[in-house]
Amino acid sequence: MTAAPHILLVNPWIHDFAAYDFWAKPLGLLSLAAILRRHGCTVSYVDCLDRFHPRAPASDPRRRCGRGPYRKTRLPKPAALPDVPRRFSRYGIKPEWLREDLQSLPRPDMILVTSMMTYWYPGALETIGVLRDIFADVPLVLGGIYATLCREHARRHSGADRVVSGAAETVLLDLVADVTGFRPAARFDPQDLDTYPHPAHDLQHRISCVPLLTARGCPFACAYCAAKKLNPDRMHRSPEGVVDEISRWHRDFNVRDFVFYDDALLAQTEHHAVPLFEGVIRHGLKIRFHTPNALHIRWITPAVARLMKRAGFDTVRLGLETAGTSRRLEQDQKVTADEFQQAARCLKQAGFEKRQIGAYLLAGLPGQSFEEIAASIQIVKENGVTPILAHYSPIPHTDLWPAAVAASRYDLAADPIFTNNAILPCRKESFCWEAITRLKTLSAA
Repeated sequence: MTAAPHILLVNPWIHDFAAYDFWAKPLGLLSLAAILRRHGCTVSYVDCLDRFHPRAPASDPRRRCGRGPYRKTRLPKPAALPDVPRRFSRYGIKPEWLREDLQSLPRPDMILVTSMMTYWYPGALETIGVLRDIFADVPLVLGGIYATLCREHARRHSGADRVVSGAAETVLLDLVADVTGFRPAARFDPQDLDTYPHPAHDLQHRISCVPLLTARGCPFACAYCAAKKLNPDRMHRSPEGVVDEISRWHRDFNVRDFVFYDDALLAQTEHHAVPLFEGVIRHGLKIRFHTPNALHIRWITPAVARLMKRAGFDTVRLGLETAGTSRRLEQDQKVTADEFQQAARCLKQAGFEKRQIGAYLLAGLPGQSFEEIAASIQIVKENGVTPILAHYSPIPHTDLWPAAVAASRYDLAADPIFTNNAILPCRKESFCWEAITRLKTLSAA
């Protein structure tokens, strides 16, 4: 049998007008690293977004907690976006730090690079360029969100030898065998999440927080969301298995902050979320939970809200998206105005403070007016909840994509760079700060 290979996994830089670490970790990549280790491979991990890099000064505020600003370096603005009067930057570690990290590693037999937002692909391309400089003849595979949603663009422009779309776990061992000749017997079932090893968070310089994925897929099919494309099958982990994972990271690594990455954490509440929360309470874990991906409002009852409070939920984000009835019926069917009011009331009665509860509101949808967004902000405030604007990014393969293409001043299909929510892509008018400033002022007032 061919000797077990050394595989390098890389989380690339971000190139954007703005970026901030809201509990962001490359969970998929770290899951692949754990699977590879279980099957005998040697793995190395390099994170271009590492806020806790050893070369960063100990006094750097970026190192203080599980969320915060990335280091950034100003870059020339993309030539395709001359009408956007904003500064463009590389977010993450310095290029010389990356080169030093890579040069300190033994030569890998294979490199896996992930990708995130479709419009962040320039950062992945720059990262791949550095990898090519140092490991010119090593097979390089690109996966992740950009590789899945913009596969042909990635094939043409990324510089990767292969582009993998969808959940890489289903093809990982075959891919390793194909590239390196090493084919171990499978020690997990890609269709059974309970057979997966815990993600390899220990590969990080510091475990500032642990992201949790208790299920894959989403029972809804919202017009603006690509969840069905990224994870078409709905799969759950056992609540006991999730509690065991939480206990391990808390006990062995003193982790206090845990972040749910689920698309629908509260779905099948009585069989999934409730026993999970009860297990955390039963184990007496003194931890904090955060929900940056948002919770589905419909399933927040008085009993669920009380369990959430006792289990340690600290940052509660609600997926309202829009409070306008006609718009909501067009985009999704997951919540009514009465259900939002009830959820807000339940959370407050359970003891959550206003600073802990926020509701995401989509801004910049095709055909959406300022007045419509302002009305939604007002409704959220009237319910004692903090409005959080989520600027819309057009996503290929979603039901709303054709309308976004028609509403944009750019040719969205020509280049993913045009889908960046920071440039308000679904406006015919050129970018202006006034629209963003007005909404920020209204949200904060």
